Amino acid sequence: MPFALLLPALLGLAFLLLPLVALLVRAPWHSLPEQLTSPEVWQALRLSLVCATAATALSLVIGVPLAWLLARTDFPGRGLVRALVTLPLVLPPVVGGVALLLALGRNGVVGQWLDSWFGITLPFTTTGVILAETFVAMPFLVISVEGTLRAADPRYEEAATTLGASRFTAFRRVTLPLIAPGIAAGAVLAWARALGEFGATITFAGNFPGRTQTMPLAVYLALQSDPEAAIALSLVLLAVSIAVLAGLRDRWMTAS
Repeated sequence: MPFALLLPALLGLAFLLLPLVALLVRAPWHSLPEQLTSPEVWQALRLSLVCATAATALSLVIGVPLAWLLARTDFPGRGLVRALVTLPLVLPPVVGGVALLLALGRNGVVGQWLDSWFGITLPFTTTGVILAETFVAMPFLVISVEGTLRAADPRYEEAATTLGASRFTAFRRVTLPLIAPGIAAGAVLAWARALGEFGATITFAGNFPGRTQTMPLAVYLALQSDPEAAIALSLVLLAVSIAVLAGLRDRWMTAS
């Protein structure tokens, strides 16, 4: 490898690894068990796991059909729809939170009707956390499933329909098993993204312990008053991220 490429490559690797190494070096290992067993940590961790799992489930319910629509149907404006679906990937999360407030807040475009007709208030609730995480995480699932659908041979589904199966039955019995690995990978990515969401959550749902304070919000709060607790919480999220990468190594990393 030319030295002109090797040097910047090593610098790039060092730049990416140095913050992680610093986190491990400065971790309060002596007080880590005490930090991680505090009620506040377990409360934030439990809420994070519940909300991320619920957001992933919601993403599966509405994201898989959306991916199928983008991959298997041709309609006017499909490119624009795909761009809008992937917009949360590049949209600043705080902007996403503001957009959710304008749409689903008490005075929002839809939220005002939810409040007046059904008495449903979404901002600053656990449900608001789930919706904020779904907004930022679902595009990861849609992209993964759409790519898998495009790679899958549609003739299997067509053969099932010619044998008498309905379109939905063919999708459920033939297409879903074929794209299951893509759905699983997309779900894991969406879950990891939901677990680490901060900007949209704090803007739309606030930071209330036991109700909306997830792990990233707890890290931010602890960093201002108890840096050791913030590092301990960061180590938990780091461990989860490593576990996600390990689970996706066969799909996203080249096997040796």
